[in-house]
Amino acid sequence: MIHNPIIPGFNPDPSIVRVGDDFYLATSSFSYFPGIPLYHSRDLEHWELINYAFTNPDYLPLAPDGISGGLFAPTLRYHDGKFYLIVVNMSVLTTYIVTADDPRGEWSEPHKFPMLFDPDIFWDEDGSCWITYAGSMMPGGNDKYRIVHRELDLEKWELVGEEYGLWTSALVDASAPEAPHIYHVGDWYYLMIAEGGTEHYHAVTIARSRTLHGPYEGYRGNPILTHRHLSNMHPICNVGHADLVELKDGSWYAVFLGSRIYGGYHKNMGRETFIAPVVWEDGWPVISPETGKCEFTYPSSDLPSHPFQEKPARDDFDGEKLALEWNWLGTPANTPTRLEDGKLVIRAEGTIRPEFVKPDIEMIMQGGMKFTPHALGFLGRRQQHMSFEAKTHIEFTPTSGSFAGLAIIQNNYAGMSIELAENDGRRVLRAVKHAAWQEGESFTDMQIKSETEVLAEVEWEHDCAVLEIKAAGQSHSFLYGEDEEHLHPLYEGLDGGYIGSETAGGFVGAFIGMFASGDGGEAKFDWFEYK
Repeated sequence: MIHNPIIPGFNPDPSIVRVGDDFYLATSSFSYFPGIPLYHSRDLEHWELINYAFTNPDYLPLAPDGISGGLFAPTLRYHDGKFYLIVVNMSVLTTYIVTADDPRGEWSEPHKFPMLFDPDIFWDEDGSCWITYAGSMMPGGNDKYRIVHRELDLEKWELVGEEYGLWTSALVDASAPEAPHIYHVGDWYYLMIAEGGTEHYHAVTIARSRTLHGPYEGYRGNPILTHRHLSNMHPICNVGHADLVELKDGSWYAVFLGSRIYGGYHKNMGRETFIAPVVWEDGWPVISPETGKCEFTYPSSDLPSHPFQEKPARDDFDGEKLALEWNWLGTPANTPTRLEDGKLVIRAEGTIRPEFVKPDIEMIMQGGMKFTPHALGFLGRRQQHMSFEAKTHIEFTPTSGSFAGLAIIQNNYAGMSIELAENDGRRVLRAVKHAAWQEGESFTDMQIKSETEVLAEVEWEHDCAVLEIKAAGQSHSFLYGEDEEHLHPLYEGLDGGYIGSETAGGFVGAFIGMFASGDGGEAKFDWFEYK
């Protein structure tokens, strides 16, 4: 069986391409570095993280202050022996196109363009290349034609010619028509988009035209995928933002984002990558044809099964470089981490619990965020399961204003941690909850309020400790000890629903990792384990 989600944990906005017997898939990474994870499969059932499209800090300016900035909605395509990936960096309002001969290898320096929201790249039969994007999402955007495109000169790497208006949306005055992809199938050009916003009312809709520039006619059966009509109790919600792929045998599949809820309407893992079969009827694609909604399982394709070797639960940090699963929050131009003598060393850089500063939206839309690319003293990996155990061994001497340990974070203002710290001259181990909530109905009136609560605290005379966070669904417990065999509960039963993306806000998902925060010092981590 194919089990959904095919790529669990924070992996939204999937874009897929088939090259021979291989499938490659890219997802959004927002303000995490490296940028744009790339996955590989040969059977659509088993997937392996193989690389990132942005691995050079010089090419990707990010800041940790707004996790939901950064890289939005990539499109991955293959043309004439080369891979192309187009994506917008919303932190600096710049569109990037990078290329590679092999997605596992080095990707090019970005070719840069002004902001194009959720861009798609498409080659017509005459060899011309077209960039399609959500014009209505841009300053001074086109409200008559919400989805537009322009030609790209691949020799000069410039947009040329006029902007063609293609389509508005399926629903009249639909919220956020975005994520366009163009396909040429048979005698028709198909334009598939997302609309309804990326929360509960997300949907996939489609239109077609006999010519590339339209006019595009919407399908009477729209939306072709949504769960917005289902109850908040349905275990998969907000499905949308899809991409299509054709197999060698002529069968089709769609990949798309969705979220698993648990312990209430909470989406701790954010938006994940799902898949469903597609059939064509009367010239239109029908997704998940037997049920009309995303299921947790589908029969396997006719492709030979191709599992990958399971990665070990424990990382001993003995290699020369970090495993692919690890991400920084922001661009690590300030090198907050290093591998040394079989340990991960994290320097205290900033804090994972900052105070909220409301962004100047007008300034951002005029010229992007103004910042020096940098990362926090945090190294994390995606939470991929509702129930798990995460633990590490830390060596750290806290000083006034510094603390380090193990954390789960959803965004800048919502997380939990178990950490070594100093309190009134005493060295302590403590469990901490950091929560945020929104006040005000409209965006202009919105205020984010946050507070930090110490759940439990014990004196600790040692420089070393084993720290663990254990989750049984939304019930989170914090444990500590001198070694793994003798762990003691520090706090049990914290309801983690408050770190769900729907509750805490933002476009990302929970990360679990190690950190050092505050006014200085370094923490050393001997190993990390996630089960």
